[in-house]
Amino acid sequence: MPKEPLITTSNFQHISVLNDYLLESISNLSTNQLNQGLIIDATIGGGGHSSLLLEKYPQIKIIGLDRDPTAIEASKKRLLRFSDRVNIIETNFSDFSPKEKAVAIIADLGVSSPQLDIAERGFSFQLNGPLDMRMNQEKGETAAELILRLEEEELANLIYLYGNERLSRKIAKKIKYILNKEEGVIKTKDLAYSIAGCYPPKARYGRIHPATRTFQALRIAVNQELDSLEKFLKIAPDWLKSEGLLHIISFHSLEDRLVKHAFKDDSRIQRVTRKPLIAHTGEISKNPRSRSAKLRICRKK
Repeated sequence: MPKEPLITTSNFQHISVLNDYLLESISNLSTNQLNQGLIIDATIGGGGHSSLLLEKYPQIKIIGLDRDPTAIEASKKRLLRFSDRVNIIETNFSDFSPKEKAVAIIADLGVSSPQLDIAERGFSFQLNGPLDMRMNQEKGETAAELILRLEEEELANLIYLYGNERLSRKIAKKIKYILNKEEGVIKTKDLAYSIAGCYPPKARYGRIHPATRTFQALRIAVNQELDSLEKFLKIAPDWLKSEGLLHIISFHSLEDRLVKHAFKDDSRIQRVTRKPLIAHTGEISKNPRSRSAKLRICRKK
């Protein structure tokens, strides 16, 4: 069993997920496909999946995409020894257009550990940082700016749609009040505390933190994640050679639902997996965040 790569730079540390399934799938490609074939890692992150593939298949080339400059820096350092076989590009996968067809595509839709664990990124309600949540902190509006811009009802609808949060109206009212009162300057941990206050006392200390769904909804909206995924699902099959494989790892039901229906309904592809592949017990024990990961695979006709 391959060891899960731990990616480390001065500010980026991440363990890739579902490596065994991914390597097994790639091994099903023909020798001709793997002989100097191109694989597109559409969300290269710290370079974990790409590193495994480059090591196991010395003839392949990788194009790695990511919109997070921190991830770009980390993957370049991680994959430096493969430099002549790797081209890393800072872009959103939904905006990319390859110049040659690929034998396989990988897209890991999860938020990386460093994005969650660095307070300044604003993704985590457990660390007190600015209410940012942008994948690329040089582009777009922050979560705080989004909340201030939306009307209370719009915010409530967003939290319900992207977070499946049943208390969305109460939460929207509370956080609109707080951000207006504080003129948009509030820390993530303080916001999480206010969201928790919208829950009955007995419901505030369960396995899932009360702010989880709201933070998920804000992150999805700030980064337009579902819009990008829908566009990617429409264009990605055209990036593949015949018999090429598309792998998508999702982490919540909204993403998985989009992937499931796209794989089922797109006449250009056929499903390899009818049900998603999930992490085994051993992987979950080493990396609890893999518990939510779901891998679906399809093949270009």
